[in-house]
Amino acid sequence: MSRDTREWAWESSASRGNARLVLLSIADRVPDEQCVAWASLTSLMKRTNASRNAVRGALAALADSGELEVLDDLDGPQHSTVYRLPRAAAWLAKVAAARGDGPEAYVEPLAESDPVPDLDIERLRKHGIWPRTGSESDPRRQNLTGSDADPPRQNATPPRVRSRPLPGSDPDPQNRSEPKVNRRYSSRNAADLTSVAGWQIDDASLSWAQQQGHLARLGEHGLQAADAKWRHHRATWGPRPASTWAADWRSWIAREHSPTPQRPNLYALPGGTPAPQAGMTRAEAHMAALLAAVDKRTGTE
Repeated sequence: MSRDTREWAWESSASRGNARLVLLSIADRVPDEQCVAWASLTSLMKRTNASRNAVRGALAALADSGELEVLDDLDGPQHSTVYRLPRAAAWLAKVAAARGDGPEAYVEPLAESDPVPDLDIERLRKHGIWPRTGSESDPRRQNLTGSDADPPRQNATPPRVRSRPLPGSDPDPQNRSEPKVNRRYSSRNAADLTSVAGWQIDDASLSWAQQQGHLARLGEHGLQAADAKWRHHRATWGPRPASTWAADWRSWIAREHSPTPQRPNLYALPGGTPAPQAGMTRAEAHMAALLAAVDKRTGTE
């Protein structure tokens, strides 16, 4: 059922940026048509690769738009926050009602007047979601994103006794088809890392440079010089994913100044070498720039 919820988020949600990533991450955890799932703040940070403040801001934006609801009267495993996608639930209920007349029946677009189905608490228990215990004024639930430091529901574990995680705990997906989050230093990630020297400019980056006007602004030679300068400055960086190198390269090219006759490239060398030699001091680099300017033909010879 998370697939139907994800499709609604992709096709019908008005969210953008981090809010869209957070909504998709929660939709990916939905186990049935009630569109209810639990998630800790830490897990959302890992899945969206966003900061704590960014995730909190995204959750607040989704709640203000009505696309996400925090169920304060329910608790997930380890007192994690329980969310619902009410508009997705209303849409799935409308689709189910229309298909009762036939599998090919036309479904009208979702309207504000379409009701959100009531929750079946007993079905939620199967997914580790239970009615919340304690006072309604519990300050822990005043935080939209929940707290990772909240005490667990069960009693403290006696010394030398190892407890098994609750069914559906954070390390395990609620949905069998949901992939686990890869660790940062897993063997799969290590195989995807490359050095700056081994990274090649991909077609997407070249298309971006052309569409954004950087190729016309810098020229082919200027773009090659900027690329060589970028590789020189990133030579001391460790291996990184190709997507990281591509994003950093684009940021560098966007900041690169356009070459002008009055301002020769500081790293230009006689013979057209666009980058300084290894170990060149600042004085040597300036001297190389002067030699390059003297060596350049003016047309008056």
